[in-house]
Amino acid sequence: MAPRKFFVGGNWKMNGTKASMSEIIDRLNSNKNDQVETVCAPPQSYLEFVKSRLDASLFVAAQNCYKVEKGAFTGEISPAMLKDLGITHVILGHSERRHVFGESDELVAEKVAHALANGLVVIACIGEKLEEREAGQTEAVNVRQLTAIKAAISDWKNVVIAYEPVWAIGTGKTASPEQAQEVHELLRNWLAKEVSKEVADSTRIIYGGSVSGGNCKELAKKPDIDGFLVGGASLKPEFVDIINARN
Repeated sequence: MAPRKFFVGGNWKMNGTKASMSEIIDRLNSNKNDQVETVCAPPQSYLEFVKSRLDASLFVAAQNCYKVEKGAFTGEISPAMLKDLGITHVILGHSERRHVFGESDELVAEKVAHALANGLVVIACIGEKLEEREAGQTEAVNVRQLTAIKAAISDWKNVVIAYEPVWAIGTGKTASPEQAQEVHELLRNWLAKEVSKEVADSTRIIYGGSVSGGNCKELAKKPDIDGFLVGGASLKPEFVDIINARN
């Protein structure tokens, strides 16, 4: 089996202007790494702007999309619309969508299934909150979220799983490389048991949660960590260091 290609996504969240994004794009265009699948996820209103300026070897992702093609869903965007813009990837189930906007496991799974059916690569986010980790529920929460996705899809080829412990997102707290590897290994074993060994071996499981230029190299050494979904640091020059974490 071919080795899993290292994957680094930058989730810009609700940040940036054309001027600041142009600086990021210029930096990425002049520091390409062909060994890494690099993805940028700007706010929805800037998708076309970023797509038009980013090098063709780099990818653009949406931060969200809905579960149907079109209709009376004010404020939403569909996978068909993303495809029409030339967008190839989408982040779904991010903890901010789950916990700020109230998206259920079932809704996330429906959105994942519809995006996959439309040919998008889905970065499917899962992760436990601090109180869940402290209550010993890390495995149960992540397996519950992944089980909902499994029930909705049959093909995992275009799925990238992003494990993002909610307590580490934007807090400056990072799961230690050992803590992250423990959960990634657990998830890969779950895939092998509940889906197939082939899917477990080929599916990339990336880590997110205060990833920085300072901690990325140690995290990247772990055998089941196949890359990163980066928040705040993806807006900074250190994002290039994170992309090159395995160099």
